[in-house]
Amino acid sequence: MNKTADFSLLFVVFIWGVTFVMVQNALSFLDPFTFNAVRFFMAFVFLLIPYISTLHKKGKNWNKGLIIAGFHIGVWLFLGYGLQTIGLNYTTPAKTGFITGLSVVMVPVFSLLLLKHRLSRNTIIGVAAATIGLYLMTFADRSNLNIGDLLVFLCAISFAMQIITTAKYAKTLPALPLTLIQVSTVSLLSFVSAFIFKENHSVIFSSEVMLQKDVWTALLVTAALATAFAFFAQTFFQAYTTPTRVALIFSMEPVFAALSSYILIGEKLTSASIIGCAFIFLGMIFAELPVKKKKPVTQEFS
Repeated sequence: MNKTADFSLLFVVFIWGVTFVMVQNALSFLDPFTFNAVRFFMAFVFLLIPYISTLHKKGKNWNKGLIIAGFHIGVWLFLGYGLQTIGLNYTTPAKTGFITGLSVVMVPVFSLLLLKHRLSRNTIIGVAAATIGLYLMTFADRSNLNIGDLLVFLCAISFAMQIITTAKYAKTLPALPLTLIQVSTVSLLSFVSAFIFKENHSVIFSSEVMLQKDVWTALLVTAALATAFAFFAQTFFQAYTTPTRVALIFSMEPVFAALSSYILIGEKLTSASIIGCAFIFLGMIFAELPVKKKKPVTQEFS
C-alpha cells in the first residue's frame, strides 16, 4: 500500500504542476483570494455529492473531534496560500518558489519534534538533494531579505504543518468528511480575507469574467482535480506513508510546472533548472531506497 500511496500522491503533484499555467491565466482576471474562495467552494460541492450518495452506507460519522481536526488542517492550508499570495507582492517569484520549497526540510524536522518520527540516513540525504534542486530551479539574485521573504517563509511553515497535521489525523479519521471540512475552511477564510483586503470578489459575476473561458476552465479543473481529488487523495493516502515522503513527493511540483510550461507555452528551461529537476528527482528516489541493516557481529572462539 505504501507504493500505491506514493504514486497516487505523485499524480496529485503532477496535477498541481500541470494546472499552474491555467491558474496564472485566470489570475489576470480574478484576485487570488477570490479565486481560492470560489475554487475551494466548488471543490466542497464536488466532494459533497459522493459523500451524500454514500451517507446511508456509512452512517453518521461527524463529531466534534472530526470538525476540529478538519478545521485545524484547513487553517494551515489557508495560511499557506494566503501568506504566499501576500508575500509575492514584496518579493520575486523565484525567491518565493525556493522559500516555499523549504517545507521539504521543515517537514522531517517537525515530524521528529512533533510526531517523534525517526529519520533514516537515506531520507536525510534525499531531503538535502531535493533542497539543492529547489534552489537551482528557483535561483534568484542575492538581494537582502525583505518582508515578503518573511511572509513566504511563514507560508512554508504553514504548508509543512498542513502535511504534519494531516498525518496526525488521517490514520484515525474518515478521509472524505475530513477533506470536506478542510476545503470548506479554506473557502470561508478566503472569502473573509477578500473582504478584509478589500478585494472585490463579486467581480466573478461581471460580464467580462463570465465570458472568459480560461477563468472557468481553470476554476473547474483546479476545483475538481487539483483541490477535491488532490486533497482527498492526500488525506486518504497519508495514512499509509510518512510526512517526510509526502514532502519529498510534493517537491516535484516545480518540476512538473516547469515541464508543463515548456510544453504548453514554450517557456525555456535553463541548464540550472534541468540540473535542479534531476536533483529533486534523485532526492525523491534516494529517500525511497531501503536502509541496509547492519549484520550482527559474531565472535568465534577457538
